Amino acid sequence: MCCRPQVRLQVQNVDKPLYRGTFHCFQSIVRQESTLHTSHLSSHIHMKCPHYLSPCLQMLGLYKGIGSPMMGLTFINAIVFGVQGNAMRNLERDTPLNQFLAGAAAGAIQCVICCPMELAKTRMQMQGTGEKKSKKKMYKNSLDCLVRIYKKEGFKGINRGMVTTLMRETPGFGVYFLAYDMLTRSLGCEPEDPYMIPKLLFAGGMSGIASWLSTYPVDVIKSRLQADGVGGVNKYNSIMDCVKQSLQKEGYRVFTRGLTSTLLRAFPVNATTFATVTLFLMYMRQGEDCSIQNSEPQPVQLQPLQQQTQPTSM
Repeated sequence: MCCRPQVRLQVQNVDKPLYRGTFHCFQSIVRQESTLHTSHLSSHIHMKCPHYLSPCLQMLGLYKGIGSPMMGLTFINAIVFGVQGNAMRNLERDTPLNQFLAGAAAGAIQCVICCPMELAKTRMQMQGTGEKKSKKKMYKNSLDCLVRIYKKEGFKGINRGMVTTLMRETPGFGVYFLAYDMLTRSLGCEPEDPYMIPKLLFAGGMSGIASWLSTYPVDVIKSRLQADGVGGVNKYNSIMDCVKQSLQKEGYRVFTRGLTSTLLRAFPVNATTFATVTLFLMYMRQGEDCSIQNSEPQPVQLQPLQQQTQPTSM
């Protein structure tokens, strides 16, 4: 699911809040901004099959802005896989510090794609906030969003929020890979273990949660900076100005806005990611001279991290 409640809760006006919490935000998006209100095709289908298609079509309102993550995800994965694997090989020794450094390097480099992708996602998700009836939208899709921003603001415009993205992704990916490495070691994940897959799912999900918890306040500021100017008025002059204004108006609780929806998404997404990557690498290495366990100088139960793994920040 494209995490719209997260962005909406992070950037909503505290003076006139639209949402009381995560669940209320979900409800509002589904009721007010579903495709049933905006799509002729959806309306036609709804008239034909109102009983069992209506809930499904309404849920599509939660997926606004998903085009941008889908466009960039393949490239992000490729970058993270390659950078993290090569970094571990160059560092040679498999230590917790090297796991963190390799993950941090991967996180920093993928920001080149991640930042414009999340800018488009944020702008798309901010369209139609609280609208019950269809109105003409500024952006048709994620690509159109980036093209319009580039024409208006140039290269700097499509990289709005790059500094905060780097501040989030670099340590976030480091914590992510480090947490997964430590959890798989402590859980004793081995190919012959009948509970290997549940252990991988748990390790991946908890690693995703640890990563988000370590950098979430930065994500709040990033979202606010990228959403700034959507209504035609820029509220923030810089990162520090955004932090200062946010603290003055909302206090320290501002840095946890949308955290619940983020963590609800983080566990299943990252659990699936790590389990899939690990099992895929095991399958691809069948028949090779070295197994996953002894592919590094120091034997470790399951170490896809040293080769290629990735978390997703969507």
